[in-house]
Amino acid sequence: MTGLGGEPHRLARWLSGSGTAGARLPGPARRPLPTPVPAHAERGEPEALGAAPVDPGARLPDSMAVIKVVRGRHASGREAFGFSARCEGLAPLPYTTGPTQLRPASIGLGNARAGGEAPSELLRAIRRWSANQRLLADWINRARAEHGAALHLLVWDDTGYELPWETLWLPADPEHGLAEGLLGALVVMSRWTTIHELDQDLPQDPGACNGRVLGYFHREMRHDMAAFQPYAHQAHLTMSGFLDALEEHPGEPTGLVYLAAHGTYDERLSALSLAEVTWAELDERPMAVLHEDRSLVCLNACHSGRFVDNGAGGEDALRGFAELFLRKGAGGAIVTAGKVGDTEARDLIGRLVREVTASPERPVTHSLRAFRARALEDFGPLTDIPRTRHDDGEVDRDGQKRVLRLLYSFMFQYYGHPLTTLLLSGRHDGDGGDGGGGDSADGAEGGEGPEGGGP
Repeated sequence: MTGLGGEPHRLARWLSGSGTAGARLPGPARRPLPTPVPAHAERGEPEALGAAPVDPGARLPDSMAVIKVVRGRHASGREAFGFSARCEGLAPLPYTTGPTQLRPASIGLGNARAGGEAPSELLRAIRRWSANQRLLADWINRARAEHGAALHLLVWDDTGYELPWETLWLPADPEHGLAEGLLGALVVMSRWTTIHELDQDLPQDPGACNGRVLGYFHREMRHDMAAFQPYAHQAHLTMSGFLDALEEHPGEPTGLVYLAAHGTYDERLSALSLAEVTWAELDERPMAVLHEDRSLVCLNACHSGRFVDNGAGGEDALRGFAELFLRKGAGGAIVTAGKVGDTEARDLIGRLVREVTASPERPVTHSLRAFRARALEDFGPLTDIPRTRHDDGEVDRDGQKRVLRLLYSFMFQYYGHPLTTLLLSGRHDGDGGDGGGGDSADGAEGGEGPEGGGP
């Protein structure tokens, strides 16, 4: 096993905050009640909410860094955030917040969409926001200098603010030979969010997601099936058949649960959906396959990585599809932070699947870093962000498409155990077209859908 010094048990204990054997990863800790307003709030800085650290006495695994991000509130009443960080071999970064850590509603990658703000302006706004997080960026660079390519960063973000950590702009550090660039392309990283009301244990060891593919493909997204031709694959073209298959363990393990569907997002939990199935309707399903096999879940669906603050439902919890599938037992979840364009989604998801499955011995997080790094290579130097318009006043459409494609590549986020791996079984005779019960890939739901049809 590569990365993190081969210490999965200590990693599980540290993340759960228990420091005892048999701890779950991560533990279902509740957010503490808001602390009293500290003195720095009187000076106009944000108030820390729920900033209690995990076990401060636990030793981190070698080359592991964890950043904990929590909500705060500025003395003016505006929403804000703060962070703290730990890494073996480095002085910890104490809880930090300030007037440049207000909630940045305009820079989430969900804003990268056709008809929205110019992609180049969004990328430049992320660069400005990153410059305001220089204290954290410098700490990450110290961790890079300390651990080199072995560094793995886990961002435990409980804000729900859609902070674009994968695109955090790290400055160069010539003294240690560190290049400038976007965090998700430079450092192996994963995300986490606190899982509430967890009824089932998450794996203590790195998830070894081995076995077949169980998939759902919307009729307009059947082209995604091509990525799984070499593997044992049960494809479904109706959500009813797919959800039924998630309840009935077939006797052979499922390594990957894959959904290619349209997704919707709204600040109301009732309006959050995948393939026209609401979050609450999915939440009602036990999903026995995930519980049994700890499969990796990949959601090629727009907005599948976004969260809803369910205060309107009477709970202090962030709810979303990553949280739901992890709570059901998934070994990890790959989700999207916004809406990926139709043509780009088809190409990018194919590249992503090939990247993740090409080297089953390496963690999924390593494959995602390589995927983002290749996207950045295709884009070219970050010093060459195109202007919105040419000298003649016409919009630089090619340049904007180039930036948008880069942002799309960084929309794919991974939540879960940082050492989870994926090994798919080889194809058997009859695989790929039999979903059972009239739900097969060979003719259910009518003929082939129109080309395109992204998430």
